[in-house]
Amino acid sequence: MLIILVIVGVIFGYQYYVQPSTQAVAESTLATSVSTVQIQNVSQSVTESTSTAASPLILYSADAYVLESATLANAFTSSTGIMMAPPKGGGSLLLAQEISEGNPVSVFIAVSRSAMQPTYLGNESSGWAIAFASDQMVLAYTNVTLQSSAAGSVLDAYGTAVAINSTQTWNNFYYALTSGNVKVGIGDPNADPAGYRAWLTLQAAGKVYASTNFFVNRMLTNSGNVTGASAADLIAPLESGQIQFLFIYKSAAISHHLNYMQLTDAVNLGNPAYSKFYSQFSYKLAKGKQKGSLIALFITVPVDSTDPVDSVQFVVFVMKNYQTLLAPFGLTFMTPARLYTTTTANVPQPIQELVTQGYVENGGAL
Repeated sequence: MLIILVIVGVIFGYQYYVQPSTQAVAESTLATSVSTVQIQNVSQSVTESTSTAASPLILYSADAYVLESATLANAFTSSTGIMMAPPKGGGSLLLAQEISEGNPVSVFIAVSRSAMQPTYLGNESSGWAIAFASDQMVLAYTNVTLQSSAAGSVLDAYGTAVAINSTQTWNNFYYALTSGNVKVGIGDPNADPAGYRAWLTLQAAGKVYASTNFFVNRMLTNSGNVTGASAADLIAPLESGQIQFLFIYKSAAISHHLNYMQLTDAVNLGNPAYSKFYSQFSYKLAKGKQKGSLIALFITVPVDSTDPVDSVQFVVFVMKNYQTLLAPFGLTFMTPARLYTTTTANVPQPIQELVTQGYVENGGAL
């Protein structure tokens, strides 16, 4: 009898401890089921939202700044949920012409004020653009460059010029650079502003260290230049050793992990204090003369933007965040940014509010 009671007690105790565990498992299973349903509902909601959402914003960007533009676009999407397509890169002047021909675009970032004007944008010029950063020309090279003895002589001359910083040592450097013994990449001036700026840089170097067109003429006479569609398109030939040096923007050299020689402020088109000096040089393009000026990065929303409201929202986001987001790229920021216009009547209200808030100041005529 005692044995029977013990067995009954054990069975009862087993049920007492096992049943709650079974119930917990059941509750856990139910919770998992509910969570699964909730996830499915969320997924369905996201899918439905995506399927009914507007098309992504289309960002045209100067090809030297595609990485910077992508950084801004990705941050904007993360912040607002508004989708943006990967930036379409190309020479600023060429992109402006494509936009003027009716190619779909939402926002345009160029490294040329001319690209924002009717000369290139045509009827798509909105009459306003904001400059928010400046850059400078450098001469990029790679480790492959060092395999050329002629290129080594150019680099040695550069080192001496930096160390002594005299007119004669800088003259020696540019004399070696334009000798024809090394190949120097220069973008197509009519498509890529970096192209005509390379020639303006050589003009300025001539003015400071020899005579204005001395190094330009020497480069041409010695066939030392190699022209590409853009400076960006010449990076691969530089890395393979087909050319030894490349005129390119400093930020682009940094973005592509290239070695580079930094030029003096009077020559590099990157110091605002020398703006008047830069303006005395010019290069004749197919659409007219291009005067030297400070290298600046501009942003605008073309007239027939695919989504004017969200595009202007993107510009506002850029103005409030570009200094933080673009800090790693070696740009010099304009603080505040500068709004250039043909008439203030064309400037969207959110952009005008940026002026009131101090993020942007009036820069004058576009």
